[in-house]
Amino acid sequence: MTASSSQELAIAPEVAVAPELPEIWPPVRRRRGFLGFVLKHPTIAIGGLLILVMALIAVFAPYLGTVDPTALAPARRLRPPSRDYWFGTDMLGRDVYSRVIYGSRVSLIVGIAVSAVACALGMMIGLLSGFIRWLDAILMRVMDGVMSIPSILLAIALMALTRGSVRNVIIAISIAEVPRVARLVRGVVLSLREQPFVEAAVAAGTRRFMILWRHIVPNTLAPLTVQATYISASAMITEAILSFIGAGTPPIIPSWGNIMAEGRALWEVTPSIVFFPAIFLSLTVLAVNLLGDGLRDALDPRLMRRI
Repeated sequence: MTASSSQELAIAPEVAVAPELPEIWPPVRRRRGFLGFVLKHPTIAIGGLLILVMALIAVFAPYLGTVDPTALAPARRLRPPSRDYWFGTDMLGRDVYSRVIYGSRVSLIVGIAVSAVACALGMMIGLLSGFIRWLDAILMRVMDGVMSIPSILLAIALMALTRGSVRNVIIAISIAEVPRVARLVRGVVLSLREQPFVEAAVAAGTRRFMILWRHIVPNTLAPLTVQATYISASAMITEAILSFIGAGTPPIIPSWGNIMAEGRALWEVTPSIVFFPAIFLSLTVLAVNLLGDGLRDALDPRLMRRI
């Protein structure tokens, strides 16, 4: 090595190496499994837990210390809540606790059935209207005509033409909810049919039914699932309103609306007749709405990317 090269090495600046900093915060570990899902979507967990509790109450109603909800006992009429009668008795001596517990069956059946029927019919109408152009004008004008009538008034009018029963209540509320589902599915289909994968399927000569089944229907399930929860909550409230005004299920069938209707004239004497079914109805509707909000956040890809 020459003297000039040694001098160049001596004056060459040293490369600065950043010192390793101590790790102050440990790396965040993603929680996986059921616990991670609960922590990420607490509204789904809370809503699902409340719905599960209500469903178990409805299924195991005969084993929860209840008696016959239609048994009359005039000698025990208008008893306040006590150890023997947890929610008191009504004007005919019937156990309010038993009637409220059995009333959960009616509300859950109506909510689930209306959601299933309305989503099935609305999805079929929305698919046909969104993918077949000449049907769009006809079907949507019919749906607009149905939507122009408030859902509760339409349900009352339909119930006035039939006799009171759970089946007729389900049919009346479902007819009022179908247009909302149809317009939702139609909007999704209109945005999907212009996508390249649908145009490629059409260019390849794929039949319309297969295009709908393979490409359109799977992409409508996420928004339809969220809408189904809101329809279920709305159906429970509508059923309670119909029963409250005497246009829903017959009085012999215990439902939360019937119980509140019977107790409204005795509010100042025994408010528990109205209070307890109202609490159960509010908790059930709240649970379904929480589940719907959680599913919307979980199934929306834009929200997932933001999170």
